[in-house]
Amino acid sequence: MSNTPMAANPLTRAVLEIDEYASGLGWDQPARLFALVDTARLRAQEPSLAAQLGLDDAAETTAGLTPIEQEEIAADRPLDEFLGTIAWPDAVAGCALTVERLMLPPSAEATVPEDLDGARLNQWVAEHPDRQEVRMTVAVLRDGTRESALRLREKDAPSEVLTGADLVPGLAEALGATFED
Repeated sequence: MSNTPMAANPLTRAVLEIDEYASGLGWDQPARLFALVDTARLRAQEPSLAAQLGLDDAAETTAGLTPIEQEEIAADRPLDEFLGTIAWPDAVAGCALTVERLMLPPSAEATVPEDLDGARLNQWVAEHPDRQEVRMTVAVLRDGTRESALRLREKDAPSEVLTGADLVPGLAEALGATFED
C-alpha cells in the first residue's frame, strides 16, 4: 500500500500494511484474519493470483510478505475458540489478526468489582470513563517471530501507531498455536 511506511523487516511492513487496510475500513469492524505468504514464492508458484493482488510488477522488490485476507470470522463465536480450529497449509509463512477492543489503564485494575461475570465485566469496561478503543494488529511467523501494531481511536493517525513484538503477547501466542501440529 502506498501510504505504508517502510519498516526494518518484512513482518513489520506486513503488520503496518494490514493496519492501514483496517484503518481505511473505519472503526467498529469485525476481527479480520490474514494469511501471510512469501511474496517471491507467491509470484513464482501462483502468478495469476499474484497478478490479481497487484504483485506482478517485476520492478518491485521480491522480498517480503503478502497478507491475504481470509473468510470473515463469525461475530458470535469467541475468538479463542475460532483460532483453535485453524490449520495452515505449508505455503503460509505466518498469519495476522486485526481486532478492536476496549482497554483500561493499569490504574483501573484496582477498581474492578470482583463479582462480575464476562458480560457484566464487558459492560463495566464499556461504561468506564477512562476506557480507550484500540485496534490491535498482531502477526506471527511459523518460526515464532512476532510483531504488533496498536492504534488508539482517539489518536487515529499513521504517525501514532505503536509497533513492537510483545505488545499483545496473549494474542500472539494464540496465533502461534495455529501453526502447531
